[in-house]
Amino acid sequence: GWDYLTADSTHHRLFVSHAGEVVVIDTTSNKIVGKITGMSRIHGIALADDFGTGFISDGANNDVTLFDLKTLQVKSKVKAGTNPDGIVYDPASKRVFAFNGRSQDATAIDAATGHVDGTIALGGKPEFPVSDGRGNVYDNIEDKNEIVQIDSKSMKVKNHWSIAPCESPSGLAIDTENRRLFAVCDGKKMAVVDADSGKVVATPEIGDGPDAAGYDPGTKLAFSSNGDGTLTVIKQSGKDEYSVAENVTTAKGARTMALDTSSHKVYLSAADLGPAPAATAQTPHPRPSIVPNSFKVLVVSQ
Repeated sequence: GWDYLTADSTHHRLFVSHAGEVVVIDTTSNKIVGKITGMSRIHGIALADDFGTGFISDGANNDVTLFDLKTLQVKSKVKAGTNPDGIVYDPASKRVFAFNGRSQDATAIDAATGHVDGTIALGGKPEFPVSDGRGNVYDNIEDKNEIVQIDSKSMKVKNHWSIAPCESPSGLAIDTENRRLFAVCDGKKMAVVDADSGKVVATPEIGDGPDAAGYDPGTKLAFSSNGDGTLTVIKQSGKDEYSVAENVTTAKGARTMALDTSSHKVYLSAADLGPAPAATAQTPHPRPSIVPNSFKVLVVSQ
């Protein structure tokens, strides 16, 4: 299996979660330059460039792995909450925030020392986080249909914003200049949200089964990677004006994406899918099986 990808636009690297390892790709040559191993079920990768350290959330081991961005060697591991999932570096507080799906809280880690500074109760199941770089961290709360706004310095929740009619928000992206959040939801909807008031200003239509979002300030385009095998491209005409530019065909199950803002390329993880196993009482809606050795990264150029 796989989850999130993270693009390092400065050093032209792509960090791809794949089961218990992170595959590191040079995005100029498209060659694998290394792997970070020793984990069980990776969800996300955050990069604290000013400290030369990366942070990987491991949902199975309930911890965060710190690694050297240059050598890709593991430096240490820090205990998080239960099932750390989305993870983000906030440059304003110099902290990394790991969002724990099962314990419904966030672990705040000092990026310089790896010390856990605190735990923030969220009141629901967190999904993907973003930072505005000015002291606010935002996260989708999937089971409450809301976005939570956190003061990254005081480590306190400032606001819980309902983003109805958006349901089960998963992926989240931010336009820091226009102060807009892009949450992708079930029901083929993206909620564009004012990052200061929490008001939903637009709900453009996207593909089905999204899990990640992106925003490119250079091209004024927002993206939703969808499990139905499409990448929805949303054009921003004004800070509250959005329209669907196109739906790019990708691959079934390519629900997670990373955006490189320097090359304007979108990267999506995918694999060839086989038949789903038989439904059981424990798993009434089984996912399709994955064809062995078929994992790949798709590249979409703007």
